[in-house]
Amino acid sequence: MLSPQGLEDALRAIGAERYHNLHPFHRMLHDGKLTRSQVQAWALNRYYYQSQIPAKDASLVARLPTAELRREWRSRLVDHDGNAPGEGGIARWLRLAEGVGLDPAYVESTDGLLPGTRFAVDAYVHFVRDRSILEAIASSLTEMFSPNIIAERVSGMLSHYDFVTADTLAYFTPRMTQAPKDVDFALSYVKEHARTPDQQEQVLGALRFKCGVLWSQLDALHFAYVAPGVIPPGAFVPDDMR
Repeated sequence: MLSPQGLEDALRAIGAERYHNLHPFHRMLHDGKLTRSQVQAWALNRYYYQSQIPAKDASLVARLPTAELRREWRSRLVDHDGNAPGEGGIARWLRLAEGVGLDPAYVESTDGLLPGTRFAVDAYVHFVRDRSILEAIASSLTEMFSPNIIAERVSGMLSHYDFVTADTLAYFTPRMTQAPKDVDFALSYVKEHARTPDQQEQVLGALRFKCGVLWSQLDALHFAYVAPGVIPPGAFVPDDMR
């Protein structure tokens, strides 16, 4: 049985080993090693993940047993969906996609999505829907590591890509404050409610699973658009790869 601090330390160790900032595709993205078409492929596929976050959060809100918990978690829906058209993280991501040269309507349709992206993201939505509340909340804790990757991503992309502007990357600005707030609640919850060794292992397993979801999405991108460059039928084909 780990102490609460021991559990937090174990969670952070998972991020240090498995978070997707270590993936070769992310290293290329941040270091300016991708073409504009490859950045477009990333933006298009990442949109599906962003768009499904409120879907998985809504399924969790429906299962939370108290008004206090539901009020806490539903703020995530507003963060991503907004309170009106054109607001929220999903709308900002579509503006990012447009900023790198994509048609927002095409991105929103998900017609060009990689099958590997769809499979990984859907698996995450199903995990949150079907597993225990404790595991569902724990799976969100990849946000512990996101502020560092966001800062690196923004500075790297602005430095290396002349087609990227600060306005293009405006999606990330609110996340620098939203993610830590969300982490404070979720981390406190799992440290309080993981009261047995089995429950603690469920928490750790949930974070490992979520890291795998994020890593798998980059595997799909790297395979299709970097090496060996095999794009599945129906997926987005950049002009320079036709």
